[in-house]
Amino acid sequence: MLKPISLATALLLLIGCDNAPQWEDNADSQGHTAPTMATVKANEAFLEKRPFTNTQDFINARKGLIAQEPSLVTEHLQQGLVWNMPEYDFINTDGEQPPASVNPSLWRQVALNNIHGLFEVTSGIYQVRGYDLANMTIIESDNGWIIVDPLTARETASKAYLFAQEHLGKKPLKAILFTHSHIDHFGGVQGVIQHLSEDEKSALQIIAPVGFEEEATSENIIAGTAMSRRAMYMYGKRLARNERGHVGTGLGKGPAFGTFGIEMPTTLIHETGTQLSIDGVPFVFQTVSGSEAPAEFTFYLPEHKAFCGAELVSNNMHNLYTLRGAKVRDARIWSGFIDEARTRFADADVYFASHHWPLWGQQNINAFLEKQRDTYKFIHDQSVRMLNQGFTPNEIAENLTMPDALNQDFHNQGYYGTVKHNAKAVYQAYLGWFTANPAKLDPLPEPQAAVRYVEMMGGVERILQKAQTQFNEAANMSPENGTKTYRWLAELLNHAVFAEQDNSQAKSLLAKVYDQLGYQAEAAPWRDFYLTGAYELRHGAPDTGISPAVMKEVLMKTSVDKFFDSMSVRLIAEKAEGVNLTVNITFTDLNESYLLSVNNSVLHHKKVSAGTKADATLKLTRALFINMIVGEAGLKDTLFSDELSLEGSKLDLISFFSMLDKPMGTFNIVTP
Repeated sequence: MLKPISLATALLLLIGCDNAPQWEDNADSQGHTAPTMATVKANEAFLEKRPFTNTQDFINARKGLIAQEPSLVTEHLQQGLVWNMPEYDFINTDGEQPPASVNPSLWRQVALNNIHGLFEVTSGIYQVRGYDLANMTIIESDNGWIIVDPLTARETASKAYLFAQEHLGKKPLKAILFTHSHIDHFGGVQGVIQHLSEDEKSALQIIAPVGFEEEATSENIIAGTAMSRRAMYMYGKRLARNERGHVGTGLGKGPAFGTFGIEMPTTLIHETGTQLSIDGVPFVFQTVSGSEAPAEFTFYLPEHKAFCGAELVSNNMHNLYTLRGAKVRDARIWSGFIDEARTRFADADVYFASHHWPLWGQQNINAFLEKQRDTYKFIHDQSVRMLNQGFTPNEIAENLTMPDALNQDFHNQGYYGTVKHNAKAVYQAYLGWFTANPAKLDPLPEPQAAVRYVEMMGGVERILQKAQTQFNEAANMSPENGTKTYRWLAELLNHAVFAEQDNSQAKSLLAKVYDQLGYQAEAAPWRDFYLTGAYELRHGAPDTGISPAVMKEVLMKTSVDKFFDSMSVRLIAEKAEGVNLTVNITFTDLNESYLLSVNNSVLHHKKVSAGTKADATLKLTRALFINMIVGEAGLKDTLFSDELSLEGSKLDLISFFSMLDKPMGTFNIVTP
């Protein structure tokens, strides 16, 4: 029987907040309501869907523990905390006794991700796990260490590196490997480099897959603001860490929002089969770009018989489409790469990766890789089969279920990606957003449609009466029908909120529905999306977004033409209508000039020779330009400084920059 959640003290609304939804007697400090009987039954039913008696993952996750910090807290270089493991002490250490407000399968996964410390994987290979979203791997070489994936942030990487030195001894660092182009695998590199001697720095090898520089620096340039806002939902950034809030991401505990950096590689891996001896340690590489990341490799250590799976495989189902927003990944190619690794590195006795815990034994590793391979191929093949029969994305997601053979283990379950949203990703990859139903070709925008739906249904008050009745009746339904009722009410009440965004009753009931859907979710990102939606219905959107200044060190290594791509998508068409304007920007420290031209409400840019004529010419350093981009230097103030020079019309230059949008990353999501 799942443990019931204790009641929280009733919280009253502040006077004057009439549009905010009123909190229930049993709400917690953020307003999240108690799990209903429908949720209790749904989560209890989940206990029959997974082999919970199998505790091998806990044995593997704890194997080889050398040392552990009881209170693992990492401070930000500026202020606040980057990492706080004690916040998760409410989670049962063995994943047992799940509260009714957490799916029991997810509860087990987040308990596993709570296990942190320095571990010996096999002789000569160590991992620091639980100091960040990703793992830092340390490989002993002839004359020192090789680091694989130096985490997300300078702060967490520094702490992990020093902790390893404390218990393994200090050795020279000979090489750093970036397995792929996602920031949780390279962003903390400066936290390691800051501890190196000048001799170590000058001789340091940095090895990455081909395409790393382009992908690592450009991933978030164009749509970064929207991605960052959506990431607040996906990772539960605004949620409390408790049984009704954020419990983890499935892939780990959560992102480390610290100080990000990058270093450019000295060696690029171009093709599968590439062999390198790195300070005496033989490596065999497999390029898997286009699977989990656009630039990625795995590798095999023949002397250790150890396979590093990078993020090609993990102890969960991964995303073919990432909910924060990203390009869709190719499940067919991904599955093929896993099979290639399985056959090419069949002698591996040890598997370790960029996330989660290792695996030992050839038979275990082969079975793991087979099921990971077939999980993605099954989703791909069956989704395509169904779309060829005319099924829509929602219909495919509703009807596609994993076969029993792929539903007997935990390592391929939907803690991060899910069958449902991955199936939709396959549809999107082949057919795009349109289902071919003409009704979906040119629908009204959500707020306009909502008003008409609500009017047709007799008004918000009538909708709320019926919705409340169905919400109450869900407690007496089967677990499946109770959940379907909540899903339907989410759609119905979303119309009510978008028709009357100030209706506190509509927001309150929708928030309660989101609470229950979040509590039932096996996928951590689904849980965080639902619960963040409930939070923002009660509290509103954030006042500030994620500052672009956190990416400053990465941006300093980014090709400047990428910033002009970003400026192009920020041009406000209405302000640019009828404008013909050229601006020449010269970077005095790079000896590079770019001509920016506005015409037809479109911004173009191209590299030009110095002295190219324009309405205004701005000469400045790359560093000052980055400061302006991230908001640390204002244009009007900078124009009067000695750090830049201006030729031509100052008014034209100010007019040019005034046409650029300044997205704050605080837009509404669950309200119009």
